[in-house]
Amino acid sequence: MYALRNLKLDGRQTTVIELGDQWYPLAEAAAALGLTDLPGSVEGVIADWGRYQPDLEQIAAQTHRLGAPVAGAIETLAPLLYPGKVLCAGANYYDHLVEMGVPSEKERQRLFFFFKPPRQAVVGPGNTVRMPVGCRMLDWEVELALVIGRTARALTLEDALAHVAAYTVAIDLSARDLGRAPETFYKVDWVAGKAHDTCCPLGPRLVPAKFIGDPHDLALRLSVNGEIKQDARTSGMVFDIREQLVALTRIMTLEPGDVVLTGTPAGVGLPKGTFLQVGDVVRAEIEKIGTLEVGIQAPA
Repeated sequence: MYALRNLKLDGRQTTVIELGDQWYPLAEAAAALGLTDLPGSVEGVIADWGRYQPDLEQIAAQTHRLGAPVAGAIETLAPLLYPGKVLCAGANYYDHLVEMGVPSEKERQRLFFFFKPPRQAVVGPGNTVRMPVGCRMLDWEVELALVIGRTARALTLEDALAHVAAYTVAIDLSARDLGRAPETFYKVDWVAGKAHDTCCPLGPRLVPAKFIGDPHDLALRLSVNGEIKQDARTSGMVFDIREQLVALTRIMTLEPGDVVLTGTPAGVGLPKGTFLQVGDVVRAEIEKIGTLEVGIQAPA
């Protein structure tokens, strides 16, 4: 098994291949094995995922030829620094619909999505999240996120998952108060509620889809300052990943490097009126992928 990460080493962003508990710079590992065509970045590899998977597997099988792993002080960055699009499925777990007081029957729901601005919203682990300016109701949501590895348009249920390159952990942060628009006919301002800078932490690694098995049977959990808030399984989705990709690709073309967040289970702050404060620590975990921990900082 292997995974991909982005680290900051000696002040520079470096993509590494993760083998067990050791990390090797991808460009150096490729050079050691004579894989001259393999890009040295996550974005480069994802851009032609089918072509480069055998190279990654070759590196994983020949650890003894890679030299010394990364050592010393390390800062982990988002595993995909420059996604193309970041699309998020809204209200997509049965128990979350119940806690929000809306009908939870699948036939009464419509699958819908919203955007987050990729270059401004995506951050990695650490004290990376800034409280949105003027926000008093910042909420948390742990989500399984997928990365597209093949151009996708008009997918079917049968071929949808074949277009997923990898999975990672996401935290969808929502400014609940700023997203309200009761005086307007549409009632919700999705941009003001969901599109703030640093509102989409991702990480800590990209795990290739082949190592995940069934993405619809993974444990996911989120805590705030050590207190468990969400604890569920991805089997609780209303619309599964295949259905989400089919719906999205009827609207738009998905391209390698696009990210899709697949919804969150019950346990968000809004129903109880409990929200994040500056100084809080949010920890999100997903089985087979890892743990993403971020700290909430004051507005910039």
